[in-house]
Amino acid sequence: MARTRHRARRSRSGRGWWAGAAGVVAAGGAVAALMWPSLFGAAADVDSVRTAGVPEASATVVLPSVPAPTPSASPSPSASSKPKPKKTAAAKKDKQPTTRKSEAAASTPSTGGASAGTADTRIVSFVNNESQTVWVAALGSPEHPLAATGWKLTPGQRVAVEVPSGWIGRFWGRTGCSFDSAGNGHCETGDCAGGFQCTGSGATPATLAEFALSAPKPGAMDFYDVSMVDGSNLPMYINITRGDTTDPVSASGCSAGGCTKRVACPDKMRFTAGGRVVGCTNPCTAFGGKTYCCQDEWAGRENCVPSRWPVDYTQVFKRAEPYAYSYAFDDSATMPCKGACDYRVTFGVTT
Repeated sequence: MARTRHRARRSRSGRGWWAGAAGVVAAGGAVAALMWPSLFGAAADVDSVRTAGVPEASATVVLPSVPAPTPSASPSPSASSKPKPKKTAAAKKDKQPTTRKSEAAASTPSTGGASAGTADTRIVSFVNNESQTVWVAALGSPEHPLAATGWKLTPGQRVAVEVPSGWIGRFWGRTGCSFDSAGNGHCETGDCAGGFQCTGSGATPATLAEFALSAPKPGAMDFYDVSMVDGSNLPMYINITRGDTTDPVSASGCSAGGCTKRVACPDKMRFTAGGRVVGCTNPCTAFGGKTYCCQDEWAGRENCVPSRWPVDYTQVFKRAEPYAYSYAFDDSATMPCKGACDYRVTFGVTT
């Protein structure tokens, strides 16, 4: 598949395989305009990912926590505050299989095995192995909206999210959040314009889990990755829980290049809140300039080469997560999966 990449930038990451995948699973221009608004101007419309009017078929199941460190108290609304319409007995009966499958997917910690996904839907589950609460956020293609775009995970908690096949988008974890009963508030990292339900691309730095899920047809291929192109706020790794592809990352977050560790962030790249280090920015944000931002004579795949920089700061991220994107043209980090795959995203380091 031919792959092209846009120029590096401060706002959000973007890589060539997304453009190629968009041509396979969705209308590329509309999707790219949503996910990477800097390509199309600052006024790109992201309101279409709001949860109003979302079909009920997209389900979310939150599982009880396993023993873990007690988080600090932080009020938060439920993942979905919309009143549920009354259903007939027949409707409830029809819905039960989907619910049972979702619970099974969310409660299975190992890779492989049975999954709740079908040809038309996938299950992306999230596990919080951190000692702090993580508020998961989502931004995706408006053609395939999710039932919600925000979820709260206390330490040890899991959530399974039903995602339509053909969906292209990203998930990330927010930290240091506080919301009122109406879902308004603020997060120290990954903030979504102050909303519990996310309606935008989120503030940097943030570690991203990016997916381009194939349409339900024989031989179709997904593409996914962990990205630190926009910096990092949480350790993260992705496992395949269903599919015909061998998982390149172990269930504990190790790959051929090493295991998942916390980023050892240089002083000048540290992102702070309340006097605490809560993230690590990318080199462009930290130092600016044409070189680190891959602009002008440094633009493009052949010119944006970190090994030619005065200091290759992308290694800050590569040493922590060898399988992750560390800069815009880090093609080795793209991972494929064939066979209507399901996934598990873990926030945490290898233990």
